[in-house]
Amino acid sequence: MAGDAQTAIPTEGGSFLSRLTFKNSQSVFFAIGILLILMVMLFPMPTSLLDATLAISITFSLLILLNVLFIEKSLDFSAFPTILLIAALVRLSLNIATTRTILSDGHMGTDAAGHVIEAFGTLVIGNNVVIGAIVFIILTIINFVVITKGSGRVAEVSARFSLDAMPGKQMAIDADLSAGLIDEETAKSRRKELEDESTFFGAMDGASKFVRGDAIAGIIITFVNFIAGIVIGVVQRDMSFSDAAQTYTTLTIGDGLVSQIPSLIVSTAAGLLVTKSGVSGSADKAFFAQLGKFPQVLAVVSGVTLLLGLMPMLPTAPFLLLSALSGFGTYAILKDKAALETETFTSPKGKGASPPGSAVSAQQTDEDGEAKEEEPLDRTLAIDAIRLELGYGLLPLINYNKGQRLTDQIKALRKQMAKDLGFVMPSVRIQDNMQLAANEYVIRVKEIECGRGIVKPEMLLVMDPEGKRIDLPGEDTTEPTFGLPAKWVTEDSREEALFRNYTVVPPPTVITTHLTEVTKENIADLLSYSETQKLLDAMAEDQKKLIDDTIPSQITLSGVQRVLQNLLQEQVSIRDLPSILEAVSEASKVYSSLLMITEHVRTRLARQISYANLNEQGELVMLSLSPKWEQTFTESIVGQGEEKQLAMPPSELQQFMDVAKRAYEQHAMQGFLPALVTSPAIRPYVRAVVERFRAATIVLSQNEIHPKVKLRALGQL
Repeated sequence: MAGDAQTAIPTEGGSFLSRLTFKNSQSVFFAIGILLILMVMLFPMPTSLLDATLAISITFSLLILLNVLFIEKSLDFSAFPTILLIAALVRLSLNIATTRTILSDGHMGTDAAGHVIEAFGTLVIGNNVVIGAIVFIILTIINFVVITKGSGRVAEVSARFSLDAMPGKQMAIDADLSAGLIDEETAKSRRKELEDESTFFGAMDGASKFVRGDAIAGIIITFVNFIAGIVIGVVQRDMSFSDAAQTYTTLTIGDGLVSQIPSLIVSTAAGLLVTKSGVSGSADKAFFAQLGKFPQVLAVVSGVTLLLGLMPMLPTAPFLLLSALSGFGTYAILKDKAALETETFTSPKGKGASPPGSAVSAQQTDEDGEAKEEEPLDRTLAIDAIRLELGYGLLPLINYNKGQRLTDQIKALRKQMAKDLGFVMPSVRIQDNMQLAANEYVIRVKEIECGRGIVKPEMLLVMDPEGKRIDLPGEDTTEPTFGLPAKWVTEDSREEALFRNYTVVPPPTVITTHLTEVTKENIADLLSYSETQKLLDAMAEDQKKLIDDTIPSQITLSGVQRVLQNLLQEQVSIRDLPSILEAVSEASKVYSSLLMITEHVRTRLARQISYANLNEQGELVMLSLSPKWEQTFTESIVGQGEEKQLAMPPSELQQFMDVAKRAYEQHAMQGFLPALVTSPAIRPYVRAVVERFRAATIVLSQNEIHPKVKLRALGQL
């Protein structure tokens, strides 16, 4: 038991230190450091410790500056505002400590406040107090007026413009996401970076006030040290005025320099950081890359400095040296560019052609002669599933500010189609096309044009539900999706149009409606082999056994794809994928024809299909196929199994289409859109005929009508 107790309870000696590592103790050390900084303001310090802390302040400032020089972008040093505050606190606490020491012990000599302050004061003053004071004042003015003020202004402007630009950048991210150019993770990353950027520049705007306040405090403390030191030295310490002035001036300027030099370094770092906001890469790369981008500039500088060196009144050596350096720089840059072109570019029209057998990558050159990489050939072969091409006049619809944006509507469309049909619509790529008219758009499915229309981005499309003439001022047009008569009116006519019960459609909705219909018409082609696999992979874990038992032992994945395509072709939702697979498993044991398997699946989905076609009164409005046409279709089906096809004489086929058109037009005038009900054996063949002249007509077999559905029969066809 004793041994167990000793094992469970650590011994007092070293139990805490043994668990204390650098990572888990950083917060403790940081808190202790902040408390020590505050304690320096309250308690006096010995001169040796004062020298050490002043050296730490200078080193800390250099560390900040070098980090700023080497970072790639501003956000890599997002903790800079906090570090700036800590650096300011360190300098101010040391100012208070040195002020206490100078005023209490300054009469003892120039080393009373430590050797660091004495060294800086003696170095600047030399043998002339006035010159030293002037140098110190100039240094302070440079820090306060030039660097600190400029950095603060840049930080303020950057914060304001970063905040103003945030909505536009967020819209651009949403547009890229809707167009399928980026995925959700990339969009989240870019939004997070945008948020961090705005927060950073906002914090830098406030942190720049620390730098400015620190500079002002340093000037005031220096002035107090000088005046109060002389007064204390003459009045309280019985020093002569000249000795007091010499001693306290040295101490004051030394103290001011020890404070202002780190302040100047940190101010420079802050200026470099806020002015680096739009530049990528470390400061040296950005500096030399952009200054040396145009060798012609260096050549001109070399010539000008050479002329200045030859003038009789100016010193020759420095200008000739600068001219030589500029000329050498021009030569080196031109040589590097020539070597780069030789290695990576083929010279057009035989100029500098590559030697036989040399490895030269396929490149192209733009109009300025600069390198421009050729797009990979495999990317040229890629096909967009759905692409929306816009004329330049329709680009504002992406950021439409009078209603829902085009990109938001497309995202909503994808969600709605996934809910209604159980199939995630592919991403829509939105692309500008300068070959289109300004207000024209084109919808392409797998590079094939499937829809085209013209939209007035600053107007509204108005339609009359009853098809009557629209009595409003505007431009007569045809609605691009369904070909209905319509009119473009101004925004001022919106209220009047709504008052007259007209349908008012904003420009983005016109395009989205057209895109919806085109997608529904081609949805079967959009369900590819890989998309089918994704649907199966997304099924619940408890359905995996069903998948394993069905695919590929009973039916191949491509067979399942074809069944799902057949269902989607008639707008039957495949969201209930487990039921569909169960029906496929049942039918595949009896039928080999995918058409018959599909019909069996439709029978299993009778409840879903029936309820999806109910009207507002909860009724399934239906029109039955007459026995005459039932017999005609049955007798016209020839072949066996997969070879079955409809072989109806053209005259009878035309007669059936005429009868069907008249019947549906008559019922449509009465406000009905009935489903056509046939026997199960001929349903797919009747549907194949009907969809050619009335694609929206629902064709059901008798087995697909659920027993609990309320029916309303309009007669026979």
